[in-house]
Amino acid sequence: MTPERLAQLSAFRQALHQIPEVSGAEEKTAAMVADYLRGHAADQLLTGLGGHGVAAVYEGREDGPTVLIRCELDGLPIEELSDQPYRSTHAGRGHLCGHDGHMTMVAALTQDLAAQRPARGRAVLLFQPAEETGKGAAAVIADPDFGQIAPDYAFSLHNLPGLPVGQVALCSGAANCASRGMRIRLVGKTSHAAAPQDGVSPAGAMSRLLPGLVALGSGGDLGPEFALVTLTHARLGEATFGIAPGEGEVWATLRTVTDPRMDQLVADATALVEQVCAAEGLGFSIEFDDVFDACTNHPEAVEMLQAACTAAGNPAQMRDYPQRWSEDFGQFGKCAKAAMFWLGSGEAQPQLHNPDFDFPDAAIPAGAGIFLQAVRNLLG
Repeated sequence: MTPERLAQLSAFRQALHQIPEVSGAEEKTAAMVADYLRGHAADQLLTGLGGHGVAAVYEGREDGPTVLIRCELDGLPIEELSDQPYRSTHAGRGHLCGHDGHMTMVAALTQDLAAQRPARGRAVLLFQPAEETGKGAAAVIADPDFGQIAPDYAFSLHNLPGLPVGQVALCSGAANCASRGMRIRLVGKTSHAAAPQDGVSPAGAMSRLLPGLVALGSGGDLGPEFALVTLTHARLGEATFGIAPGEGEVWATLRTVTDPRMDQLVADATALVEQVCAAEGLGFSIEFDDVFDACTNHPEAVEMLQAACTAAGNPAQMRDYPQRWSEDFGQFGKCAKAAMFWLGSGEAQPQLHNPDFDFPDAAIPAGAGIFLQAVRNLLG
């Protein structure tokens, strides 16, 4: 990639960085991406996929497989801490997971694909909404227009702090953990703070649930039996001194390597809530949100990524364990041979979702080059 081309792509990335939008509200981001794609001669441009999703299609001269390269549109509801001239202009929101960089690397393919179409099949560049909530990939796949671009192979990446900029890591099998948010509402009866015996307080149940849930999943090695429960929020009654509380909430994130282990963890957590609430005389309700299935790399797709990395002069470091964080890219593995690789965003880079995270523009050529090589290897 020439310095001039990298400068153009960096400017695009920084423009995206300034307008982060949360999951399901990516209207401006999608419009900017669509405008960029219109300037690079796609054979077909689809918009509104699963919400604000955008896809550009480059047709080959002969029949062949459809190869999908996927990235994410959404930012995070976190205030960015930065003195960069391109810092977020949207208060309380930031591109603090690097999706601006992911979009830029996929957009970079348009120049090469426009100049030289695939020899066969189709290359599809998908800019997916709502990854951070786990709802976007499923919504895109469920969209009636997705049938026009249903892939045989699907590839994606995520940047990885702690790995040198531009270096690649890859694994077979489990790539990202399954996770889901569990919201437990405890229902009792309020009373005057002078007569707590006349109410039913959730305090006792909460004091049992907090350590009990954590005990169901204490982490450890990232093997098939891995389970982790992280308490993320708790609330008991109202912030007042005159009322003995009659309701409360406990929020926890459940995390496993495999989907069957998640099913068991959900069953165990639900049974614990039922047991504790019965003993305390409380009603309860349970809701689940931010549901991510496990993301599993297909062995054939992994081999293709390995070959692409080697051909691009950037051999992948093979790992035998997944990332703890989750990714809804796993949904594409249910309809295609799919694999995700990890691209280093710097050994000193702050962790993903930190308020001072900023995707390094220097990583753009490496990610774009591997994606392009994968497309060329498969489609010519």
